[in-house]
Amino acid sequence: MKLKYIGESFGVDSLTNGKIYKCLGEEGSFYRIIDDSGEDYWYSKTNPAPLDGSSKGGRWEVVS
Repeated sequence: MKLKYIGESFGVDSLTNGKIYKCLGEEGSFYRIIDDSGEDYWYSKTNPAPLDGSSKGGRWEVVS
């Protein structure tokens, strides 16, 4: 599945507004996303944001 991140960009190696990311899977309330670092991490399905609270985060839009 591919997801588009819509929200405030955060981190050099995290998520960028308007960029489409590959989702490797789902578990509970999280998506496993290959982010800008090229590595896969778990991000919230409802409010993907940095854990340190430095950004408001955003939302996901299913692309395919």
